[in-house]
Amino acid sequence: MTEQKDCHETDGPASAATKPQSVLVVDDDLALSGALRRVLGAAGYDVTVANDGHTAVEAIVKRPFDVVLSDIQMPGMTGVELLKAVRSHDLDVPVILMTGVPTIETAMDAVSFGALQYLPKPTPNPVLLKAIERASRLHRMARMKRDALKLLGEGATEAGDRAGLEASFERALETMWMAFQPIVDLDQKRVFGYEALMRTAEASLPHPGAVLSSAERLDRLVELGRRVRALSAAAFHRAPADVLLFVNLHTRDLVDPELYETGAPLTKIAGRVVLEITERSTIDGVKDLQTKVRALRQLGFRIAIDDLGAGYAGLSSFAALEPEIVKLDMSLVRNVHQSAIRRRLIGSMTALCKEMGMRVVAEGVEVIEEVQSLQRIGCDLLQGYLFAKPGPPFPAVKTFS
Repeated sequence: MTEQKDCHETDGPASAATKPQSVLVVDDDLALSGALRRVLGAAGYDVTVANDGHTAVEAIVKRPFDVVLSDIQMPGMTGVELLKAVRSHDLDVPVILMTGVPTIETAMDAVSFGALQYLPKPTPNPVLLKAIERASRLHRMARMKRDALKLLGEGATEAGDRAGLEASFERALETMWMAFQPIVDLDQKRVFGYEALMRTAEASLPHPGAVLSSAERLDRLVELGRRVRALSAAAFHRAPADVLLFVNLHTRDLVDPELYETGAPLTKIAGRVVLEITERSTIDGVKDLQTKVRALRQLGFRIAIDDLGAGYAGLSSFAALEPEIVKLDMSLVRNVHQSAIRRRLIGSMTALCKEMGMRVVAEGVEVIEEVQSLQRIGCDLLQGYLFAKPGPPFPAVKTFS
């Protein structure tokens, strides 16, 4: 059962807002939850009581709360499990957890998943009220920060704590799909390949960088890499037979055993796949890298270095990977027709790569003048919005001019 008490504003903490701040109290001890409702109600809070985690989740789905105050040890759903469920519906609401059997391990578990505070039972009323007041104020600040980010065009909606981030990341995995952008061969006037680019319907992780950052924070990069490879392989079965599939790898993917399994989705079509490894990520931490690269080539994969010109300086990437294909970063390519220095640099890099038997792709091509400059300096594989934006399998090329 869920019971709700309408409370009037007082001179207490809630009077600072235009309406009473709402608190969801979750505890299977009816006597204690009733006492908490009376104490908080007297202080001017709008209190809802739920006697188990599942009822609490139902209440959160129906309406927003300013603070959640929950017991940790409850039958059916623990307080930490409730915290994770709360983050599926509300990224910011502060959760305060209580327990009658406090331990260091329990406290660490609660805080690691994003509990704002950890209180022992019983808690003196002044301490409890101070904790609720602080949580309520922090919640208002969190909402204002999100409003400010939206106003400034940042659009950052990523969860701040682990539980919220896990909920967002799960939804990102569930709604993930692969967009494809063509890489064109101007000499042959045909599509050379398609790069698979991660997309998701999860609003709190609105771009691939946010998804990658979340995976890193949650130590779930391997899971993300497997999802990307499986979705890319599944979609590419519908591609024309004469084009290649470019798939981005995080350096952590190189230590995932599944990447080398002959029955893995991407490995089954390895002969048509180019694995892109970005120059922005260091490969120093990958043990036996050259052995791993040889194993990938034996399976049929080709290797590309991505973002050349925007990553680490030095020869470590080239020496270890010996790529068949090199992709010039768009920051180097952009406005190449307006910069003699860029043209000389790209021309020298392209010529040297060709001497080493590598093909060069110029990324981020947006205007015809860039195409003309790149053609004159010998770069014939191009990728960018001028030809097609990333989209569902498989976007048609607008022009080969």
